[in-house]
Amino acid sequence: MPKNKVFYELFEDVADKVYEMGLKLKEMVSEHDNNKRAAILAQLEDLEHKNDDNTHRIFTELGRNFITPFDREDIHYLASALDDIADYIYGSAKKINFYGVNPNDTGIQKMADLILQGSAEIKKAVFGLRDMKNLREMTEAMVKVNSIENQADDVFDMSIEKLFNHENDFKEVIKKREIYQVMEIATDKCEDAANVIESIIIKYA
Repeated sequence: MPKNKVFYELFEDVADKVYEMGLKLKEMVSEHDNNKRAAILAQLEDLEHKNDDNTHRIFTELGRNFITPFDREDIHYLASALDDIADYIYGSAKKINFYGVNPNDTGIQKMADLILQGSAEIKKAVFGLRDMKNLREMTEAMVKVNSIENQADDVFDMSIEKLFNHENDFKEVIKKREIYQVMEIATDKCEDAANVIESIIIKYA
């Protein structure tokens, strides 16, 4: 398997920033002060922009390099999937801030926990790609991501049910429902990334 370190370095940097965004989102939903939440959102925006730059660099390197560490389409799929996770984490924070919703809500809190867990497992799996020595750890990470996505589906369903049963303000229902949806999609995107990594392992390990 040809070793082209630039791709590993870029993917690891992206996965690192995705995990950092998961931490920041968790920090944001635990923060009661609006101004402090806005400051965390600005940090998330900065991380999201840096990840966009890295994703662009990955695509540039794809066009420039004849030899790649694994299939070109897998590099493309993984870069896109990781970029999507970052986009939806930032999108979740943006909606919480834009709608002025109090994030001290069971559904939002649980979703933020699951997004953080998912981003941590994705980071573990991406960092394993460089030498493919810890296949068991990588496989366990991907199994956990699948489980996290299933839990997020359950949290979404329960949160929507609770919202319709207990919230009388129709505007609040619309706002929270949108936030739950974007957060749930972030966990879907973690699963997409895990599926790409799984296909790479099957081909190369």
